[in-house]
Amino acid sequence: MKIIDLFSGVGGLSLGFEWAGFESVAAIDFWEDAIKTYNHNRLNKVGMTIDIKKFNDDVLPTILRKNKIDGVIGGPPCQGFSTARLSNATVKIHEINKERNHLYLEFFRTVEIVKPRFFVIENVRGLVSANQGAFVKDIIERFGNLGYNVEFKILNASDYGVPQNRQRVFFVGLKNQKYIFPKKFDFKFSASDAIGDITKADAKEIQEYSCSALNDFQKMMRKKSKHLKNHEVTIHNEQTIRVISLVPDGGNIKSLPPKYWEIRKYNKAFQRMNSNLASNTIDTGHRNYFHYFENRIPTARESARIQSFPDSFEFLGTKGSQYKQVGNAVPPLLANVIAKQIIKILK
Repeated sequence: MKIIDLFSGVGGLSLGFEWAGFESVAAIDFWEDAIKTYNHNRLNKVGMTIDIKKFNDDVLPTILRKNKIDGVIGGPPCQGFSTARLSNATVKIHEINKERNHLYLEFFRTVEIVKPRFFVIENVRGLVSANQGAFVKDIIERFGNLGYNVEFKILNASDYGVPQNRQRVFFVGLKNQKYIFPKKFDFKFSASDAIGDITKADAKEIQEYSCSALNDFQKMMRKKSKHLKNHEVTIHNEQTIRVISLVPDGGNIKSLPPKYWEIRKYNKAFQRMNSNLASNTIDTGHRNYFHYFENRIPTARESARIQSFPDSFEFLGTKGSQYKQVGNAVPPLLANVIAKQIIKILK
């Protein structure tokens, strides 16, 4: 089955679907660094840096002449829902802020043109409650008018084999069938489960593993990889290192005497991972989230591990760009669980 990934980033959502047996026919994103990474990690270089309206107008017709597309997936930005101030939750999206929601509307237009068997939308959990649920109501009605049965749910990635507490909302639409979200796994991986074999990091471009794989998650991440890339360590100043060294496993600046609290004036500053629990949400920088025993922020590779990207997946660009690419992605393992459930239902 073939899919198109809109607002793909580096392709975490695509990758999970590809692991389930789907073929990516096209992926688009406006950020060039993300598409370079997307194509670098695939034999079929189908990633494109292009505006979605231009894609729909100029590229999509050619794709459809050559392919039958089964699914459209992606994470369209929906700023208009989070910024508009509605007095009536039933107001239609084009009445809210058409300009700011044009990306979401173009996603809808792709589905309207392609008429796939299913679609998947991933986004921040806040959209469920934003403006009295305007987004939820609009997507159910808008896609429902095309014949899709839409189901949505906030999922925590740590419930599905990803060593990270990352809550996102997923909307899945199927024609003539109802999507049933997969059951939570009966196990969870911790931060140390995720990165315990790559704790040693330096400034080299290519590095060796710290030890043999210690668990099934690490074995899975190390498939097809003999070395580590994107594992360059960040060097902090002496004061930062000194304060970090005083924070216990799973603690933060509030674990220290009050004289340190003025350094960063909010509770989550200098927060360490808890080695026995799933990591906090991987964001795009991690300037205040530190390794569970090393006195530094996680490397881009450690962050990618926590996002469930395999070690063979290399991120291109500057170190700052790599962090952003990792933090913006959908965890491939979570995407894979969703994809497998779609296949099961369609069959």
